[in-house]
Amino acid sequence: MLRVSLSEISAALKEGRVSPTELCQRCLSFIKATKFLNAYITIAEDTALKQAEESEERYRRGQILGDLDGIPVAVKDNFNTAGIETTCASNMLKGYIPPYSATVVQKLLDQGAVLLGKTNLDEFAMGSGSTDGIFGPVRNPWSYSRQYREKCVQNSHTENEDSNWLVTGGSSGGSAAAVSSFTCFAALGSDTGGSTRNPAAHCGVVGLKPTYGLISRHGLIPLVNSMDVPGILTRCVDDAAIVLGVLAGHDPKDSTTVQDPFKPFELTSFIDASKLCIGIPKEYHAPGLSSETLALWSKAADLFENAGAKVIEVSLPHTRYSIICYHVLCTAEVASNMARFDGLEYGHRSSMDKSTEVMYAATRREGFNDVVRGRILSGNYFLLKQNYETYFIKAQKVRRLIANDFVNVFRSGIDVLLTPTTLSDTIPYVEFIKEDNRTRSAQDDIFTQAANMAGLPAITVPTALSEKGLPIGLQFIGRAFQEQQLLTVAKWFENQVKFPMIQLQGMMDHGHTVCHHQKSAFFS
Repeated sequence: MLRVSLSEISAALKEGRVSPTELCQRCLSFIKATKFLNAYITIAEDTALKQAEESEERYRRGQILGDLDGIPVAVKDNFNTAGIETTCASNMLKGYIPPYSATVVQKLLDQGAVLLGKTNLDEFAMGSGSTDGIFGPVRNPWSYSRQYREKCVQNSHTENEDSNWLVTGGSSGGSAAAVSSFTCFAALGSDTGGSTRNPAAHCGVVGLKPTYGLISRHGLIPLVNSMDVPGILTRCVDDAAIVLGVLAGHDPKDSTTVQDPFKPFELTSFIDASKLCIGIPKEYHAPGLSSETLALWSKAADLFENAGAKVIEVSLPHTRYSIICYHVLCTAEVASNMARFDGLEYGHRSSMDKSTEVMYAATRREGFNDVVRGRILSGNYFLLKQNYETYFIKAQKVRRLIANDFVNVFRSGIDVLLTPTTLSDTIPYVEFIKEDNRTRSAQDDIFTQAANMAGLPAITVPTALSEKGLPIGLQFIGRAFQEQQLLTVAKWFENQVKFPMIQLQGMMDHGHTVCHHQKSAFFS
């Protein structure tokens, strides 16, 4: 059974109720059975089976490396993985095999985790739907859930799977779909403006963006250096805490990581709610917020209040400028970061080589899609000498004001902020592509990007199903480096709402069969 938590499967491995090899084979079979979701770009089957066999030998000798030993995981395809193709879902890096692994990937492997493969994303993580990569869009597993299908029938919607399937959100949609569809127990995403939390909310899983500097960015192909954070996607808050305990800490290869040692923690099931102060930012009552999400947000606030917590409306006055500020800073750093892809050292190189300048231009035209080229152009415009002060410097000043808003709120006694994660539940792909990438990203990042600009930890927790039978998540934003408090509150909330597990029988009816391996008692 793959529908258990990471901690439960870890216990089963330790007790011998299932072997790492058997678990790996089960997950690989499920990846093949759900191939139509397009969650994975690369499936590292041989590598994964070898890692599982090595883990099995360690279990036999009683020399396991940690709680993740033998646990199948997936990694977003913008993290370098030694010997495994890393593409960023782009023509520019298609076929690129890195000589080293990102620090977070290496930390997982050092703990004995089994890397199943690399997950799909928007090209270079620029997007909020996981629809703009060269390998095609990711399909949300909830498109095939019993909960959604039954609602479709009740509402007399035509059930045309080729047009009515739902987007995952993005840009870490492949990782979110992989966790949601039970093909792995945890996955890495990246989070620059909400790219872990957005798809987590739409796929009904937990998405954690840690404090900037708590986890190494070394080996994460950069989008916006000052905001990028490796994100964690799991099926429950406890699992996110376990993975965080493995990944967090100083890395000499990343000067932005904090020097202080990180002590892994276990979350308690009980909290004294009367000692909690929950902030409700009034500016997050934004245009376009669905009535269902608003009602759920209000019910969540009532839940804390009824448990004895103090719930206070607070103000983050510069929130209304945040999405514009984010766009300026994001594109400026993108323009700088994408300059390295010139066809000289690695990645795609055009055959048009009449001159170095011609080769540069042709390489970047062939290697980048319209979205990436558009952000590079915008960023270079903002960085022009005549525009630098007007746009880039002004945006940096506004960013400081946004960060100070959070500082002031937390200084006033607020422990955690409670907000929506997304404006609504997810939508069909045919509806999503009616808007361009920039418009969609501006809409979908509205509640999430401010935490990145302030460098604060944030987590989305699946809360309830909408009238259409689709997940809606709510977000908690915490004080810098106070992940233990943030996750403790999130776990308490998770236990209260009891979000229903996705029922995926519909996926197995999609014309795919699962390869069968010998079953252990654990799977029977």
